Amino acid sequence: MTTPDLIVRGLRVLSSEAKEPGPAAIHIHHGIIMAISKFADVPPGSPVFDAGDSVVMPGLVDTHVHINEPGRTDWEGFSTATRAAAAGGVTTLIEMPLNSIPATTTAGGLREKLAAAEGKLWVDVGFWGGVVPGNTSELRPLWEAGVFGFKCFLVPSGVDEFPHVSESDLRVALPELVKLGAPLLAHAELPRPIERAAAAAAKNPPTQYATWLASRPRQAEDEAIILLLRLAREHNARIHIVHLSSASALPLLRQAKAELAAISIETCPHYLTFSAEEIPDRGTEFKCAPPIREHENREELWAALQEGLIDFVVTDHSPCPPQMKRKDSGNFLDAWGGITSLQLSLPAVWTSARQRGYSVWHIAEWMCRGPARLAHLEKHKGDISVGFDANLIVWNPDATFRVEPPLLHHQHKLTPYGGRELAGVVEATFLRGRRIYELGLARLGGPVTRGEFLSGPFGSTLKRDTP
Repeated sequence: MTTPDLIVRGLRVLSSEAKEPGPAAIHIHHGIIMAISKFADVPPGSPVFDAGDSVVMPGLVDTHVHINEPGRTDWEGFSTATRAAAAGGVTTLIEMPLNSIPATTTAGGLREKLAAAEGKLWVDVGFWGGVVPGNTSELRPLWEAGVFGFKCFLVPSGVDEFPHVSESDLRVALPELVKLGAPLLAHAELPRPIERAAAAAAKNPPTQYATWLASRPRQAEDEAIILLLRLAREHNARIHIVHLSSASALPLLRQAKAELAAISIETCPHYLTFSAEEIPDRGTEFKCAPPIREHENREELWAALQEGLIDFVVTDHSPCPPQMKRKDSGNFLDAWGGITSLQLSLPAVWTSARQRGYSVWHIAEWMCRGPARLAHLEKHKGDISVGFDANLIVWNPDATFRVEPPLLHHQHKLTPYGGRELAGVVEATFLRGRRIYELGLARLGGPVTRGEFLSGPFGSTLKRDTP
């Protein structure tokens, strides 16, 4: 057997075939997992990283991240976003096509994004293309350039560079996507129910969260999903519903998934963590679209996740400069809608999951394997298995920390998780067998710190079907 470059071993390794973590040694050669053996099976002279009692799990895969470079790098850039990802245990992310200037709606726009990312990536990054009115002729060039699929909005996106599509636009684009075999990722809200609800909600104080919630009703999400499912049936299209927040749509989606294999669904940590009842007046850091809904809605999302109806959990990390959150006025209707969370997704989901009796196996299924399948990376990433990239995280599910700005590597530190006590501390992150991040003192029982980045940035830009 080839001598490994590194062995990562521990007493709680969660490999592909295990339902529970157990003792194992992961043998790594040239960035690839070459063998998984017994804990004590270490060839003489092989370098070893011993995780002890901490969990060794696949690196997280996050397929819904807004980085915003080029054009809005002051919101978030590749360097800060991927450092935050590494500190949070995310080793692979797929970046959304909007909020950058230009948007990734043309092959030229993708080239500009690739150039902007060069030399700045601490983790592996791939890209979604965009579907906007009139760009059907650009879909094939984007696909051939390596995007993983295409994102659209059915409601205004919030930026002029990425206009929303109508049903007629989708009827033009979907036949081309079907020919390509490309998935359509859809922000599922329709304008008309929002326009009606927003007119009524505008009579209420804009500093109350209830005003924002009333302005984005479940009906807008539910009707958009009905439209998307109808188009999926007509065109035999592969459609993915991003950031599901409305539990009212679950019966429709359950029926559709029983009939159509090509429907998938994600939700986000904030919909599983927070509830509308707890969001304070002026708490604009909680604003996102679709909105965080009521407690009972949150529990229905958890049940759908357990059932497998919701396929996985990703962040929808959508940062902005703090002043755009309008903390000075507390005006929900005027604030930017997006949540900063890339570094915090694992502890946020784990904190709520363990309270409900779920295990670290569920976390790996929801945050590693599931997103990898959407991007067709399931043969290379999202699992600990022979032949896979050695993307690993070492984390302590029992340790807790308080979310404070000095711990965060995002460009901006304002987040609804601020001040919250979370369980699950990432102690080390490996990208293709190289340790890129380590917490340091916390592994030795010391306090949780910002951690340090040990090598890099040497993340790769990913292309479809390219590990």
